[in-house]
Amino acid sequence: MKKLLLAVLALGCCSGISHAQGTTPTHSPASVGPHFKATAVDSAGSVIVKGTRIRYRAVAGTLVVHAKGWKRYAPATDPKNPTAEADMFYVAYFKRGVPAAERPITFLFNGGPGSSTVWLHMGAFGPVRVVTADHTQTPAAPYQLVSNQFSLLDASDLVFVDAPGTGFGRIAGPDANQQFYGVDQDVHAFATFIREFLSKYDRWNSPKYLIGESYGTMRAAALPLALEHQSIDLNGVVLLSDILNWDLMPDDPKLNPTVDLPYIVALPSYAATAWYHHRIPNQPQHLLPFLKQVEHFATHEYTLALMRGNSLSNAHRQAIAEKLHDYTGLSVRYLLKSNLRIEYGAFQKELLANEELTTGTLDTRFTGPTLNPLSEEASYDPQSAAISSAYVSAFNTYARATLHYDQSLNYRPEIPVYSSWDYRHQPPGASHPLIQLPNVLPDLAVAMKRDPLLKIMVNGGYFDISTPFYEGWFEMHHLQIPPSLQTNIQYHYYRTGHMIYVHVPALKALHHNIVQFIESTDNLK
Repeated sequence: MKKLLLAVLALGCCSGISHAQGTTPTHSPASVGPHFKATAVDSAGSVIVKGTRIRYRAVAGTLVVHAKGWKRYAPATDPKNPTAEADMFYVAYFKRGVPAAERPITFLFNGGPGSSTVWLHMGAFGPVRVVTADHTQTPAAPYQLVSNQFSLLDASDLVFVDAPGTGFGRIAGPDANQQFYGVDQDVHAFATFIREFLSKYDRWNSPKYLIGESYGTMRAAALPLALEHQSIDLNGVVLLSDILNWDLMPDDPKLNPTVDLPYIVALPSYAATAWYHHRIPNQPQHLLPFLKQVEHFATHEYTLALMRGNSLSNAHRQAIAEKLHDYTGLSVRYLLKSNLRIEYGAFQKELLANEELTTGTLDTRFTGPTLNPLSEEASYDPQSAAISSAYVSAFNTYARATLHYDQSLNYRPEIPVYSSWDYRHQPPGASHPLIQLPNVLPDLAVAMKRDPLLKIMVNGGYFDISTPFYEGWFEMHHLQIPPSLQTNIQYHYYRTGHMIYVHVPALKALHHNIVQFIESTDNLK
């Protein structure tokens, strides 16, 4: 299941699962030179948001980022000076006719690790948006690109940033993979990119925001502290479908006994999915009161039962299984066989097993034919299969025909670095990177204490079982911050999945909420 989740998160949203089983890409001198140069291609456009036409300048280009420890003026022969480089691709949109100092600027990125930012760009907040089916398979090309009435250009200038080696960006130099493909290496690259961008476009005095999705929320949660160490304070951070502590992933209970929290925080998302597909006995009419019941059960009776392990009596085990059946629609027999612990991949396959259908991972509203009815777990994500081609095809067309970026390059929506990613992370206060699944909650907590005015916005989808919505709530309520700073965090949840914006009513609400967040924190009034 780790491989499946990796492929899911590698999209930061969505893509093919097979990539998670690949190897880290290499870049030969024949295809990538040892040194990069920044590029920039200008174009112009306009978009109508809330009835107002916004004219903008678009810049598609790259900035060069060096590995941590690089010294600009070190001798070329210095063996201690790392020479690995990343050519990071971005598309920036600047509203015309407005002084830069009076415009917020927002850096947006998807996750992975190993994903470009094509998903947020073409599905959510760019000036154009690809049209996909809401919860079913999107027909093959030609795909429809429309002016995006929900673009965030009404509130902020936008910079969509692709991770090193993705998009039109590349990496090169000795040990380049090791220098850029890891939790802390990635944060360093993005912090450097942001600093370089602020200088190149004279935006140091603009209100500054981050929007990260999926694994991008780990990056967004760690970046505030990294930027503060460079004397760059942020106005706000927006998290979409957050996963800040990887110990909360609901998979492989057989391989990690005693770690039961993932099954507790995932249960409300399983219940929401069962409610959506009408698999709940005595189906409740309303979702939200039902979820409150499930959350209470999960954090009380269910938690105590799991903590008892093998000492749980047969009668108590039976009672908990029956209650789980009432909330998830899974059979009591199956729940007893699974030892009351539900892996998300098994849930995908089991919920609609009688119809030989598999639910989505990123968005469980989506379903698709089960590939192997005899398998224990789902072997693909129906949502990824349903919409990935539309996003990638639409961006390739848009980048070449509208942004006029280099048509000789291949755009990489994702790269297979999950299995070789360096997951060690050195949180504040630690003397060295820790050998454990990464957890960036300490980074965010220290950043908020250093800057008590920093605001955080948490967003999640009820039908996301890759990063369950209650997991995000649980994480933020375990931040090591004083109670007064908890008021700096706001929460918004939507009747959609991981990619909140796939469902247009949710995109409309998300746009409204983020605009309000920016306008209330930009210090311009």
